[in-house]
Amino acid sequence: MGTPESSDLRELICAYVAKGNSARSAGRLFGVSAATAVRFAAGHRDHGAVVPKRQGRPAAKFGKLAPHRDFLLELVQAEPHITLKELAAALSETLGVDVQLSSLPRASEGAGQWF
Repeated sequence: MGTPESSDLRELICAYVAKGNSARSAGRLFGVSAATAVRFAAGHRDHGAVVPKRQGRPAAKFGKLAPHRDFLLELVQAEPHITLKELAAALSETLGVDVQLSSLPRASEGAGQWF
């Protein structure tokens, strides 16, 4: 996944296009693709500002453990000092879901509770 272009570059491209130049020529001048310049200009025209979109998926909303998060939270609430190994064993025995220990804390991020 690429990194977002800087806000300064976005503003320069939008200002250049606002002066009556084409987005394609702005892309050539500022060293970005024509599609990127067109996208920046259209975003500025439609929304008044061009900010980078958030990258990545929201934490704990997808993945193997998302459907089982309530089960995990119930286990942790019933036994607050449960270990990651015990959580993984309970998942495996009860639901047949095998997981790596490192994936368990990530599954709890969206719930505001840490395993």
